[in-house]
Amino acid sequence: MTRAKKRDPFVDERYDVLKRMLEERRREIQDKLRSLREGRPDDADQVKDTEEQSVDDFVREVDFALMQMKSETLAKIDEAMRRLEHGSYGVCAECAGEIAEARLEALPFATLCRSCQEQQELQAASDREVRAFEPRFAKELSAEAR
Repeated sequence: MTRAKKRDPFVDERYDVLKRMLEERRREIQDKLRSLREGRPDDADQVKDTEEQSVDDFVREVDFALMQMKSETLAKIDEAMRRLEHGSYGVCAECAGEIAEARLEALPFATLCRSCQEQQELQAASDREVRAFEPRFAKELSAEAR
């Protein structure tokens, strides 16, 4: 379903509100990225001692990580805009249920409803727990095999 085919005033109003929200979030992130890029001093020709260089390296790494996170968030917002245009925004990718309005306001690029997100997080935590114990069990099994 494309945006042009919608005729319901409620749907059109909701679409406009959601689109403005996503565009506003996109602008905020772009502004933050711009300020991060512009705020980086170009002091490559300055002589620094080891401590100053370590601090400078750390700050650059943090800035880079922030820029990377913001860029990833922008990509998620762009994808949310595409879902909005196609009429699938606000629909859970897992169960096809509706994603709560409050969740979309807090996390406008959410693709899962709260319930499916919780299930996914529980599964991920369980998987991490299993992987954490795998090396230990592998050692015990190899010891038993001897």
